[in-house]
Amino acid sequence: MAASNRKACPPPAEGGFLKALYGGSLSWLLPVLSAKWVSDLAGSFMDSRLSTPLIPGFIKSNGIDMTEYPTENYKSFNQFFTRQILAEKRPGRFGSSAEELISPADSRLTVYPIEDDLTFRIKYGTYSAASLVGDETLAKEYAGGYCMVFRLSVDDFHRYCFFDSGEMGPSKRIEGKYYTVQPIALRTHDYFKENTREVTVLHTDNFGKAVYIEVGATFVGRIANRKGISRFERGEEKGMFEFGGSTVVLLLKKDAAVIDSDIMENSAAGAETRVRIGEVIGRKA
Repeated sequence: MAASNRKACPPPAEGGFLKALYGGSLSWLLPVLSAKWVSDLAGSFMDSRLSTPLIPGFIKSNGIDMTEYPTENYKSFNQFFTRQILAEKRPGRFGSSAEELISPADSRLTVYPIEDDLTFRIKYGTYSAASLVGDETLAKEYAGGYCMVFRLSVDDFHRYCFFDSGEMGPSKRIEGKYYTVQPIALRTHDYFKENTREVTVLHTDNFGKAVYIEVGATFVGRIANRKGISRFERGEEKGMFEFGGSTVVLLLKKDAAVIDSDIMENSAAGAETRVRIGEVIGRKA
């Protein structure tokens, strides 16, 4: 597919605190800050009215354009963090053809080819598709396919959607840690297999059997997926992340899709591409 002239994102700033925490002088704090009880405690505070004074400073420090969201008096930080977006701020959302592959979230995207030995390479090491999904038999189906990593930053819209229509398959939650999903974490920890995550098989109409994974991150106490869904439609909301940056990962089988060339070129260079929910990022092979 022809390039869409999307530029690679600059690498995220690595503040002194993260450097010290991941492999530096504060690494002794990491087991505490990545523990579930810490994220649960932070989540409880973010659900309370006591958290509302944090909102104005958060908007300012992260440069969030609030004209993209409805005007509302938020009663907690998490209510603000999981805010809906105005539909008119995403014109052309979800493409024009069912065979177009769309982004499930506002995020920074990197695409990794899955080798025949079920591994994919990120600049800091080699990672296993089997450890990511917690099922070696399932992972084997994706040899030669793609691992698509959509990293949501704290300033993003934190709801995510189905990228195609189809039927729900089995789903499971894998308990783990809550490391940051900033690239710096991959130098010392494989958050793809160590973090808490939810893994769902989707039987899609246009892209075959896919795996959809939500990965928790620092202070993300809850991955809030909708329950009771059997049939889903393209663009329908699947769920949301509460406070903290996080990640959606899609596994697509070999020859299921052709990804836009600019995204593949950026990914091959080790760079992320900025995408928006519903934006066309490829097509059916």
